[in-house]
Amino acid sequence: MMKLSDIETEQKNERTKNIDLLTTIEVLQLMNDEDKKVAGAVEKELPHIAEAVEIIYEKIADGGRLIYIGCGTSGRLGILDAVECPPTFGVEPELIQGLIAGGRGAIIKAVEGAEDSSELGEDELRNIQFSNRDVLVGIAASGRTPYVLGAVTYANSIGAKTISLTCSKGSKLNDMCDVAIVPLPGAEVITGSTRLKSGTAQKMVLNMLSTATMIKLGKVYGNLMVDVKASNKKLFERTVSIVKSATGVDDLYAREVLKKCGYSAKTAIVMIKCNLMVDEAEQTLVEANGHISRAIENNRQYEKV
Repeated sequence: MMKLSDIETEQKNERTKNIDLLTTIEVLQLMNDEDKKVAGAVEKELPHIAEAVEIIYEKIADGGRLIYIGCGTSGRLGILDAVECPPTFGVEPELIQGLIAGGRGAIIKAVEGAEDSSELGEDELRNIQFSNRDVLVGIAASGRTPYVLGAVTYANSIGAKTISLTCSKGSKLNDMCDVAIVPLPGAEVITGSTRLKSGTAQKMVLNMLSTATMIKLGKVYGNLMVDVKASNKKLFERTVSIVKSATGVDDLYAREVLKKCGYSAKTAIVMIKCNLMVDEAEQTLVEANGHISRAIENNRQYEKV
């Protein structure tokens, strides 16, 4: 086991050593100054993040799943990213999942000792029938958490692709994985409190992993989330807005077309852009693997023929 004194996330921040003596605004300024370092740390890892996205995309396109696993803040961040994907991109909840040491109850209340069991990490993957078609992202700021290490060890043993997301170089977790993403935002404002800069860095990376993958899967047209599910009033109105923005039609016409196609923004956009009926637009999207830009271009080529 690494000594705490050897882990980047456990170092003492000299800039904040007297933070308890500062005024409120001075405390906030210091925190803001430290947070500014996070984006730069993530930027340095973009090549590794890109490598991870390619793996995740290939696995999902081939019928696999993306599984996040972590403890405490890291586990909660994985769950947060996972649960936001279905309403944002219209995917099934099983496609991207977040696992946390201690189970769902640990999302709101820490379960002491759960992160110290490597066997529990393996059990979690077995419980969801994790296979080599899936990809595992192990999240641990220190890169040494037994629960996560156990899960990665099991994933490696069955030939699955593994990715680490840590804030500590030279960790065991990084060495174990196919791709290591290691943003180094530096010592925390409060020594060892990795819910701060480390957590922010992890959140930024997770946003990139899921969003870039969804873009590659055709869940975005331009910068519009065209696979959003109109499951409540707010999302229905967002769907209408997306169709209007993508096509330039007025509000009434957008609503009429959406009603015809079961409120699928994707189908509505292709119907309007290509002047197609519902079944024709749906078939065009199937042939384009769900990519609207490709569907429109294919339709134009067909018209020329």
